[in-house]
Amino acid sequence: MNKVTRIALAGSGTALLFAGGMGAYNLVNGFTIDGQPQATRRFDPTSLSNTPPPNGKAAEFTRRFLDDWARQHFDGTASQTDAPGTASPALRNYAKGLRLKKVSFGHVLAAGPSVVTKGATKVSFDVTAQVPGGTWSYPSAVAVLQSTDGALAIHWNDSVLYPGLSGGQSLTAGELPPGAVPAKVVAGDGRTNLADFPSLHDIAAAIRKNAKPRGGDSGTGIAVVDANGVGVKTLKVFSKGQAQVVRTTIDARLQAAAENAVKDSHLQDKPAGTVALDWRTGRILAVAHTGGDGDIAINGIKSPGSTMKIITSAALIDQAGLSPSSSAPCTDSLTANSQVFHNDPGVRPNPRSTLAQGFTVSCNTSFIKDGFHHLVHNGDASALHNEAVNVFGMGDWSIGGGVATTNPSIPPNVEGGDQAAQFIGQGKVTATPLFMASVAATVRNAGFKQPIILPAQHQETAPRTISSRTAGYLQSMMRDVATEGTAAPRLSGLAGVGAKTGTAEEGDHTNGWLTAYDSRISVAALVEGGSSGVDSAGYVVRRLLASPE
Repeated sequence: MNKVTRIALAGSGTALLFAGGMGAYNLVNGFTIDGQPQATRRFDPTSLSNTPPPNGKAAEFTRRFLDDWARQHFDGTASQTDAPGTASPALRNYAKGLRLKKVSFGHVLAAGPSVVTKGATKVSFDVTAQVPGGTWSYPSAVAVLQSTDGALAIHWNDSVLYPGLSGGQSLTAGELPPGAVPAKVVAGDGRTNLADFPSLHDIAAAIRKNAKPRGGDSGTGIAVVDANGVGVKTLKVFSKGQAQVVRTTIDARLQAAAENAVKDSHLQDKPAGTVALDWRTGRILAVAHTGGDGDIAINGIKSPGSTMKIITSAALIDQAGLSPSSSAPCTDSLTANSQVFHNDPGVRPNPRSTLAQGFTVSCNTSFIKDGFHHLVHNGDASALHNEAVNVFGMGDWSIGGGVATTNPSIPPNVEGGDQAAQFIGQGKVTATPLFMASVAATVRNAGFKQPIILPAQHQETAPRTISSRTAGYLQSMMRDVATEGTAAPRLSGLAGVGAKTGTAEEGDHTNGWLTAYDSRISVAALVEGGSSGVDSAGYVVRRLLASPE
């Protein structure tokens, strides 16, 4: 009778084992706790023991859990966890996502109480997965819990599958998903990585995140993907892919020159920013800056000082019918709306000054007198704003790639002394080097081309093209500034250059500005704390204009 009973039990156990039942597995292998088979006890997650299971029992239980996993008995494997309903589909997705051929485990070692899961014992092990393309190995670990009656269970979370895997993420093998190989943002030459330039790190990151890359392939390997199938992290590479590329308008040679220019020793480490444009197309060729307050080249919103006299002159020509030879007396001081204005040191008074002469020496009182007289009517001081918008394209436009820029501002409804201060780039008038480079480009090109950093980016247009008469007058006036006026100490000797300097008061210091163009590019620079435009920003602009093609 006993012999018959033993045979019957043996046959029954074999049948259950083929069916993949975990209870049968434990009976056959004799896995017991305190002399009782584990299969006779069900883990109760509501009655957890505060005492971690002994190392030996935790390790042995983990080996059996991993043995079932290796056999891909997913329901049986899941039944040994504290969340079978979650674990079973997760294990199936693991095998499906990796297109798993085989998985094995080794070096199963208990490491004592877990520092992450209270009341659990940590058991570490190595995983080796055979997937399309090759073999992948990684270390992992589980936390083994026990209930108050001594039943054991693997504490389930996604990191059981792979350390650090979080909710909604999964593993995939084969062709790596989009995002697994980061896109490369390059200069216009198609090769130079924008991230190689210190000033362009944030710009490159924004473009990489927002612009659509082209070409390339992702290669093959293993990656973590999010719920949408987008690559989060590459874990293993079997065949190296080629990064997709986003090509920008940046000129690598000019960008290198700009990076050096903003660190010119004459600036004495003052924060500086510069932008260079192709004035024919509006394409941004270089953006460089120093200082710790962000990119002042495209976001340094400051009063532009006398560089604003370019737009003031255009308004006087277009809206008041003046010409470079029109009268613009330069006096020591002038009062407008009860506010007294003075000239910069070194500007000599000239009561017979013309508009062109006042522009060349940057006489403040010349422009306040003419601007306040000709462009402010019955308290309406919107003429400068209108010129900036209608002719110079001032507005809310994007350079592309999600790159943040700060809009210039010339309010249409200024009051009091600001009605006069706006004509010399003070008061509530603000601008960036990006905008002032565009102002110079509009003069040289005889038309506005919105700055862009991606070749296919949409370009806003100005409501009205600058007249050839106005553009010609301004080009002549800016040429005089470069050859014999306030910019001459830095720019004289350079062919085909037109320029305008600016020095703007800000609190207890001044900021230096200079914008200019030559036959190739337009440039603007700002130096915070610069004593004057020519003696600060002038050094930056010269280095860019003098850089070889």
